Parts: sequence; C-alpha cells; structure tokens
Amino acid sequence: MPLPAAPLPSRLPASAASDGHEWACSPADFGRIQSLIHKRAGISLHDGKLSMVYGRVSRRLRATGHRSFKSYLDWLEQHEGAEWQAFINVLTTNLTGFFREQHHFTALADVLATRRTHAWRIWCCAASTGEEPYSIAMTASETLGPGSSFRIVCSDIDTEVLSTAQRAIYSIDAGKGLSAQRLQRFFMRGTGGNAGLMRVKPEMQKNMEFRTINLIEEPLFTEPFDLVFCRNVMIYFDAATKRQVLARIHRVLKPGGLLFVGHAESFGQARDLFVLRGKTIYERI
Repeated sequence: MPLPAAPLPSRLPASAASDGHEWACSPADFGRIQSLIHKRAGISLHDGKLSMVYGRVSRRLRATGHRSFKSYLDWLEQHEGAEWQAFINVLTTNLTGFFREQHHFTALADVLATRRTHAWRIWCCAASTGEEPYSIAMTASETLGPGSSFRIVCSDIDTEVLSTAQRAIYSIDAGKGLSAQRLQRFFMRGTGGNAGLMRVKPEMQKNMEFRTINLIEEPLFTEPFDLVFCRNVMIYFDAATKRQVLARIHRVLKPGGLLFVGHAESFGQARDLFVLRGKTIYERI
C-alpha cells in the first residue's frame, strides 16, 4: 500500500515564490513595512532595501508562526505589544566598533581637557552594542584622570543591542584595534569557559546609564548635556524626521554644547540650530 503524500510545511504557503523564498512579499507588503517602520522609528527604507527587509522580517514570521507577510502585518497592526519592539529590532542596522572614526575621540579629548574638573554629561544616542559609549568612557577616563566626574547616557531603540552593551562582554577579536595599555586598564580577559572573551571592568560601568530611547519621540531628561554623539543615525531618516530629531537634540544640549555626527551626515537644513565647528562636529546655537 503506497504511503500518503507528506503535507506541506505549515508555514509554507502553496503560492511560495519560485525563486526559493519561503514566502512571497508583494509590493503592498513591502509598502506596509516601509510605512510602519517610518511611523514607529522614523526609519526611511528605500525600494532597494527589499531583499534586506525580506530576510529580516522573515525571522519574525518564523518566530510568530505566521504563514504570510500580510497575515503577520495584519496581526502586528492589531496588537500593541512586545512584537512591535521585535519588529523594530530586526529592521535596525547596527554597525559599530571601538574608536570608530578616531578623529572624534581626539577632538573629544581636546574638549574634555578644557575643563578637567567639570562634571561632564554626555549622551550617546545610538549606543548599539556598546563599543561607541565605552570608547567615549575610555577617552574621558584617560583625559580627566582618576576620580574624574562624567556621566554617559547610552541609549538605542534596539533593545537587543542595548542589552549587549549593558553586559559589556566582547570577543577578543573585537578589541584588536585597542592598544595593550587600554586592554589592560579597561578590560578583564576571560579564562576557562570564557576564554576568547573580554569584559569591561565594573569601575568603568559606574559612569554609564542605559536607556531605551526612540529618537522620534521627545526624550525625557532632567539635566542638559554638554556633548551628544549621534553618529550614522540621520542617514536613515528623511529630511522632515531629521529636522525633528535635530530639534530634540538641540533642546537637551547646553548652549555651546557639541554634537558629533557621522562622516556621511551634514545638516545644512538646520543652520538655525547648529553651526559646524570641526570635521562632522557641530555646536549648538
């Protein structure tokens, strides 16, 4: 007696794309994703991002058991819950490293050296997995000396990368660009089961505060900042959103405070808020 044919996998619709994709993603589906991520996070996804979006959002279909993009998006829009954060997390791009764009940290040291006894407040508003804020902290410690007073607020919209930043554990390979002196002063090397890993020393973390912040919403701070690092974030926003985010940063910076931005970012449309003072460094007007 012949065996019955095996049923199709529950998550594979009969109309699956012939190019090997597990699900079909129609132009309407992609348009909805573009609209939803812009509304929730201010991120503008151009049409060339279809392949990236397919790969990332597919993870959420698998995790939630939905059989199509339409089904998943219908469900997402009907529920206010944790899945919205997961949706945002998979569509957020995180590319970072210790002392990336080195000229900013040279400039930071010069600025900090002008007021060594000042209680510096710094906001790193795209902290990602933590390499950037810890680079800021290392620069502050080296420049200001033992017992120095500084506070770094580390924020990101992506809760997963922010958790990594708070854990402060990295592979040894991630620290290849760091000097032997910095590795010895600021990190503990893993042994045994933790071989191949390094961890930021606890005394460094006492100066850090971690918060989930969506830049298209008004951040709530009780005190203004001396410096803000918002690097390689504005490239994901359209002009209107960029202007809104810059206005929010302007409101939480002290007069004369500095904004550090990415190498591909310029703010000609915000000349009433910031004036260029160095290579991708702006001063609050």
